[in-house]
Amino acid sequence: MMKPARAIALALVIALAFAGCASQPPAPGPEAGTTPPERAAAGASGRAPTAAQAVPNPFASMPPPSVGDRLLALDPEHISGRDVRETLARGPAPRIILLHGGVFPVYLLMKSFGVFLTRMGYPESRIRDPADGDWSYSPYDDSAKLAGMVAWEYEHDGMRPMLLGHSQGGMQVIKVLHELAGDFAPSFRVFDPVTGQFEDRTTIVDPYSHRPRPVVGLSVAYASVVGAGGIELLMPNQWSMIDKLDTIPDTVDEFTGFSIDGDLIAWTFPGLNERYRGNGTAKVRNVDLPADYSHIFVPLVAPLAREPEVRDWINAYVPGGKHDTSSLPADANGHVLWAADVWYSIKKHWCLEAQRLVRAYRAGNREGSPEGQ
Repeated sequence: MMKPARAIALALVIALAFAGCASQPPAPGPEAGTTPPERAAAGASGRAPTAAQAVPNPFASMPPPSVGDRLLALDPEHISGRDVRETLARGPAPRIILLHGGVFPVYLLMKSFGVFLTRMGYPESRIRDPADGDWSYSPYDDSAKLAGMVAWEYEHDGMRPMLLGHSQGGMQVIKVLHELAGDFAPSFRVFDPVTGQFEDRTTIVDPYSHRPRPVVGLSVAYASVVGAGGIELLMPNQWSMIDKLDTIPDTVDEFTGFSIDGDLIAWTFPGLNERYRGNGTAKVRNVDLPADYSHIFVPLVAPLAREPEVRDWINAYVPGGKHDTSSLPADANGHVLWAADVWYSIKKHWCLEAQRLVRAYRAGNREGSPEGQ
C-alpha cells in the first residue's frame, strides 16, 4: 500500500506536470521544421569579429604562478573540499548554464541548486546570467541562442561551459548539444549573454589555435540531465526531440543522464532506465536514482551545503558502487546522491578546463608574460 503522504505528493507531482503541459509559454522555441528569424538572418555569414569587436583574450587575467602550479598538480578524479577552497576557487572557472523545468515555480528549484554550488565553492559569477542575474534559463528559450552563448563563452574564457538541466530543462540541454552538432541547422549566430543580442557572425576565433572556426561543431565539457523526457515531449517546442532525446552527439566530452525509478513524468521505470547512448566519442553514463526521489524536488539541495557532515560526504563521493547514506540526516536522503554525483563531475571538469588553460598560457605566452609563467 502506498503511504498517504506519498500518495498526496505523487498526485501533486502529476497535477503540476499536466499544469505545465496545459500552459502555453509566452515565447516557445521553434517547432520541428521551422527556421526562427535569427537563423534566417544569419544566413551563410561566417565573418570573424570586426575591428569594433576586438578578439577576446582569455589569457589576460591568469592566476599567479603558485596557483597555476597547484592547479596543474591536482588530480581531476579526486578533488577534495580543500582543493576547491585553496586552489580551484583561486583560478579560472568555466561558465555553468543551468536550465530549469517548464512549470512556472520550478525555476526556484534550480536557484536552490545554483546556491548549493556556490556554497560548495563554485564562483557565483560563473553561474548567474551576466545580463539580469538569473540563476537559470527557461526551457522555452531558443536552443540556438543557448548554443550561441556556449560559443561566446568559449571564445572569451578559453574554457568550455557545462550544461545542466532539470525536467524539461534537461531536454533543452540535449537539444543544445544537437544544435552544436548541426542537427537542426547548418549554422547559427554567436549570442552575447552580456548584451542579450545575437552577433552578426557564425564563427568565433578559437582561443587556442587563434583561427576562425564555425560555431557548429563546438563542444561543452560536461552536460547532465535529471528527469528529462516523458510527458514533456508533449510540449510543441520539444517535438523536434522525439527521435533525438536518447542520443547524445559528440558535442560533449562527458554526459550523465539521471533517471528516477518509477518517474511517472519522465516515464522511467526499473530495468528500463539505460536510455541515453552516445553516437560517437562522447562518454555517456546512465545513473538510476532511488524511487523515493521526487521528480519535482530533486534539485532542492541548497540546505545540504550548510551541514558540515553532508558537505564532507559530498566532497568525498566518487561515482560507482554503492554509497551508504545512513549516517546522513534524513532530509538529505532525497537529494544527496544526485547532488554528490553532479558536484563530482563539475569539480572534475572545472579542474580539466582550468588545467588546459594554464598549460596553453604557459606554452604560448612565456615571453613578455605579465605573470612570468
